[in-house]
Amino acid sequence: MDEPANDTLLPYEWPGSYYLGQEELDAVTKALESRSLFRFYGHDLQHYADRLEEAYRARLGREYALAVSSGTAALSIAMGMLDVGPGDEVLLPGYFWVSCASAVVRAGAIPRLVDIDDTFSMDPADLERKLGGHSKAILMVHMSGATGELDRVLEIARRAGVPVIEDVAQANGGSYRGRPLGSFGEVAIFSFQFNKAITAGEGGLVACDDRALYRRAVALHDLGYPRTDSGRLDAGDPETQLWGFGSRIGELTAGVLMAQERKLDALVSRMRLLKRRIEDGLAGVADLRPRRATDPDGGNGSFVILIWPDQLACRSIVHATREAGVRTGEHGLNNLTLEEWGLHLYYNNESLVNRRGLNSRGYPWRDPANAFAADYAYARGTLPQADELFSRSSLLAIPPSLSEDAADRIVDVYRDAARRHGLAVGS
Repeated sequence: MDEPANDTLLPYEWPGSYYLGQEELDAVTKALESRSLFRFYGHDLQHYADRLEEAYRARLGREYALAVSSGTAALSIAMGMLDVGPGDEVLLPGYFWVSCASAVVRAGAIPRLVDIDDTFSMDPADLERKLGGHSKAILMVHMSGATGELDRVLEIARRAGVPVIEDVAQANGGSYRGRPLGSFGEVAIFSFQFNKAITAGEGGLVACDDRALYRRAVALHDLGYPRTDSGRLDAGDPETQLWGFGSRIGELTAGVLMAQERKLDALVSRMRLLKRRIEDGLAGVADLRPRRATDPDGGNGSFVILIWPDQLACRSIVHATREAGVRTGEHGLNNLTLEEWGLHLYYNNESLVNRRGLNSRGYPWRDPANAFAADYAYARGTLPQADELFSRSSLLAIPPSLSEDAADRIVDVYRDAARRHGLAVGS
């Protein structure tokens, strides 16, 4: 594994990669030796995908879990499960990943942006203002390792009769008031891509409690139909005669993830400890505060977001701390201003800002069924609270391999940079 240069304080930010070991090697070897890499049948099927789904059903306390090829695929499957299409809108926060909006567009529906609050998650007040007759689903994105006002969002959604999709891609292993994230919405999705808490390089998962939704998911993730007990396509049920995404998980990927899932709690515990250590160490810096935590003991600890008094302080202190070594090696991306966080910010998604369609005819934006969204905007300025927070906030990804001594040195570097910028720094 490549390691950062010696003058940097941060290891690379890819959490699950540090926990790849003999267990994952054994799973891959067993799958190869069995010559059974397809999840539904083979010479000597090891049922890694089945076992991964069983582990997540138990972890989340949900009736159903379905492993898929990626978190992006999981989002599209979730849209299909809820019958999202032309004439519908899906409400999602302005702090997200590009896959969130693209899943809505690929379904033929319209993304509707909701402002964020200082939890860096969906602002319930703005959500309530924007819910309307075309609202088909709410995508509650647990960004950067934690959630926002989840109780309030769920209450608003249920009063309006609109289902909630939880996007837990960046918060796997996190919790909210004693319950695991991914156990709240009508549907939940997870990602196991390389940047996520546990990883097989790629992979995803969909979870729910409704059997009809689950059967739709099974058909959608495959070739449009469910499978018989022998693994053959079964086209006999009219309720699941659909069109599939071909987003099955393979046994190699599932075997790695089955081993990684067993390490998730230890990994999250470590990231939480380091996150708390850094935030506590910076508590004496005047006019600096971390993102507001709706559950200080929840989340998965994978990110620290710091809100500075203004844009100048944010940019200056991030630059100074990078120069002092709070950065990764050449292949990493860490210690950033939020404005540098690319496609996580709504206004950096040019396809969204410019309403790029799926084809030259501009579908779905020009679909007559979506005329209700003619005035929806996506450029910078659309979400004033998000814009203001992005302009003066910075982000640290927390690798679980970070030592406690290094965390303390990072705190010292930040405190020194804040002091030199003119902020009061207490004990």
